[in-house]
This record gives sequence, structure tokens and C-alpha cells, in this order.
Amino acid sequence: MDEESEEFNGPLIPEPPRPINWNLLTSEEAEAEWLELNRWVDWLRRTYGLPASVVPPFWHRHPELLWELSALHLHWLSAYDPEQNGSAPLGWHRDFADARQRLRDWVAASGTRLDRDRPTRQTTWPGEDPAGPVEDTIIAHRDQDFVQFVLDDVAARRQAEDDFYAGLNPNTGEVA
Repeated sequence: MDEESEEFNGPLIPEPPRPINWNLLTSEEAEAEWLELNRWVDWLRRTYGLPASVVPPFWHRHPELLWELSALHLHWLSAYDPEQNGSAPLGWHRDFADARQRLRDWVAASGTRLDRDRPTRQTTWPGEDPAGPVEDTIIAHRDQDFVQFVLDDVAARRQAEDDFYAGLNPNTGEVA
């Protein structure tokens, strides 16, 4: 009986997929989401034979690609949920075709490629300082770059969290 009761300590049904707002994730949430999305994107590119012009190796360094792939992942999770309607996967594939075109457009605009990457070009509006020169980065080892990128992102989020909590009044819980 004890073994059985331990199995039921968690939720009866796993949580349904939820949209990911990358701007609001804690450091812990971000690490988990990055790793999960990376696994799924790797599966997606291999399963569908996607070229780097659709999903480039450094997709994680381009917010426009991150948000699109994250939304596509959520849509896939929902479409293939066992409780979903049987035609949902067809809807996902239809939307996947649209998403592939957007991904192509963003990859072309950003200039990222199979063997090199550069930050997405930003249009300078009147009154703003002009953007500095953009240099290509050679992609030597994609997985090492991804791991370091995630470590840096998690560290930056953790620092922001620490700074926030350091600014709280311990007696009132209000921002000092």
C-alpha cells in the first residue's frame, strides 16, 4: 500500500501545455524550457529533413526564431495530446507549412547560415544611434555554443532575480 500511495503524490493528469513567455521565465524555468525546446527542435529538423535555411544551427541566438519555434512546439504538444481531436495533427501540419515559410523569411533576414552566424540585423529608427558593424561568427561546435548560451541566459536571469530580492525590505516584503 505504501508503494502505491507514493505513486499518487503528484497530479493525476500531467499539466496541459501552456504558452511560454520567454521574457517572464525564472532562471530555473528557462533552463528547463531551453533544454526541452532544443530536444524538440533537433527532433523536428531530423524528422522533417529541414535545411539550415529553415532551422539554422544557431536558432537559439535569434529571438524571432526562438518565439516561432516555441509556438510551433506548443502547437505540436497540443495537437498530439491524447485528449485532442483526431484531426488536430492535420491542423498542425497545415500550420507547420506556414511556419516554415516564416522561418525561411527570418533566417534570410537574419543572415544566419549552416556554418556561420551573425546577430539579426536591426533597423535603426530616426534619432537612434546607428548599429555597429556586424561580424560573422564561425559555427565550430553547435552543441557547445548552445550549452554556453543557456548557461549565460540562466546566469543573467538568476542575477536579475538576486538583484530583485536584494532590493526587498525583509520586514515588509516591499521594494526598498
